[in-house]
Amino acid sequence: MAMMDFITFLNGHDVFLLIITICLSLLIGSFLNVVIYRLPRMMETEWAEECRIYLGLQPPSAQEKLNLCLPWSHCPHCKVIIKPWHNIPLLSFWWLRGQCAFCHAPISMRYPLVEAITMIASVYVIWHFGVTLMGFFALLFTWIAITLTFIDLERHLLPDHLTLLLLWLGLLASIGHVFCSSEEAIIGAMAGYFVFALTQMVFGFATGKLGMGRGDFKFLAAIGAFVGWQLLPFVILFASIAGIIFALIHMSMRKQYRSVPIPFGPYLALAGWLALMFRPEVFELYAKLT
Repeated sequence: MAMMDFITFLNGHDVFLLIITICLSLLIGSFLNVVIYRLPRMMETEWAEECRIYLGLQPPSAQEKLNLCLPWSHCPHCKVIIKPWHNIPLLSFWWLRGQCAFCHAPISMRYPLVEAITMIASVYVIWHFGVTLMGFFALLFTWIAITLTFIDLERHLLPDHLTLLLLWLGLLASIGHVFCSSEEAIIGAMAGYFVFALTQMVFGFATGKLGMGRGDFKFLAAIGAFVGWQLLPFVILFASIAGIIFALIHMSMRKQYRSVPIPFGPYLALAGWLALMFRPEVFELYAKLT
């Protein structure tokens, strides 16, 4: 009962809700930066260990133990542990002028960018849905999509740890008809996976090349579980158009006209987020076109 009273209080006090959302989302954005940096490296360590076991090789004498909690955040250049006052989202980057406080090595712009995007997107989600079950699941979708976007941009990788988590969250939300029914979510997940899988099969058979990775299949399946099968055409079309436009701009700026691998995850993330946030409007657009 106390929790319901608190939620009612938040929904009735916009300024207080805005302050809480900004503070929480900035902290989440800081944590997402940790996941973006560490998760791919944790996966590489795991793969290397599996290969050593399979080949019967001895493990290295000294190996850094890395997880999402330990070791403490430190500068990747000088390895000095970052002080708490040097790790304040957005403010510390501005205060330190984008440099490590100890060795003055440049800090990647990705850190404040992720924090800013997380804050802006989270504020919009709460403004759009309020403190509701829809708002809760939309926030989870937003945070995971941001993480997948930047991992894919940096490493051309969409980890199963995140795509499958997003898939299960979408199916869980469908039990309560948060965004769509369980039937729509299950069909959406299946259709999302198999549309890309069949596309890749045909493309590979015709060209002998790999058009996209299986991470894209799972990501679209997760999006389908959240928005339902009906919105998958919009997601695929929007992501494809956005990807083509960026690819053309990228090639013209760098004068690269050969086949250069371009991550598709960011465009799926944007298209899926728009479909989730504006589901009724997309359905209305469908009705006008048909």
